[in-house]
Amino acid sequence: MNQKILVADDEPDVLDLVASNLCMAGFEVVKVADGLAVIPAVATHFPNLLVLDLMLPGMSGLDVCRTLKAAPGTAGLPIIMLTAKAEEVDRIVGLELGADDYITKPFSPRELVLRVKSVLKRAAHTEESSDCLTVGDIALDTARLRVTVCGRLIDFTATEINLLRVLIERRGFVQSRNTLLNDVWGYDSVIDTRTVDTHIRRLREKLGSAADCIETVRGFGYRIG
Repeated sequence: MNQKILVADDEPDVLDLVASNLCMAGFEVVKVADGLAVIPAVATHFPNLLVLDLMLPGMSGLDVCRTLKAAPGTAGLPIIMLTAKAEEVDRIVGLELGADDYITKPFSPRELVLRVKSVLKRAAHTEESSDCLTVGDIALDTARLRVTVCGRLIDFTATEINLLRVLIERRGFVQSRNTLLNDVWGYDSVIDTRTVDTHIRRLREKLGSAADCIETVRGFGYRIG
């Protein structure tokens, strides 16, 4: 599966230039032109990396970066800041907020692609070196497919582990039943969403006292807060 890049820029020419070059490099690209649209787009598309313009209407790139890095579900999202401002203070602020890299306009499309690949490579290395996902008293060892609650090993099926992994990795974001069917079970079309409800119920039963971390969002889906 191609890695997905979310590009946010309010200049149509720049947006198209960045998107076309990333597409030619083999990436799947999602485009937004307003700062207020970035966070919902991240929650919907789950990109591997965000190319974020600093000067966006609605919500500045710095505020977007600050919000994403403060949320557990998106704190690890790699971000490359893209801006016309070349002042050192803007670069420093962006990096202090957690941005992974910083490119000023005008820029070389080839350089941008190389920067994207470099940041993704670093992110992948970090993920590979960390096999344990934790939330509250729950610890999920993704390498050995083991779940412990308060240090006690619990017997989970592979599907239950995958469902728990998706919820923990997207912590803070509500996952619709259709999204979970697609990403956990691999169903491209909508089938009986009670499949999800049944597995969530079993997951909660096995988690026992730690089950409260899984929240039901009525009429939509589930979230680990």
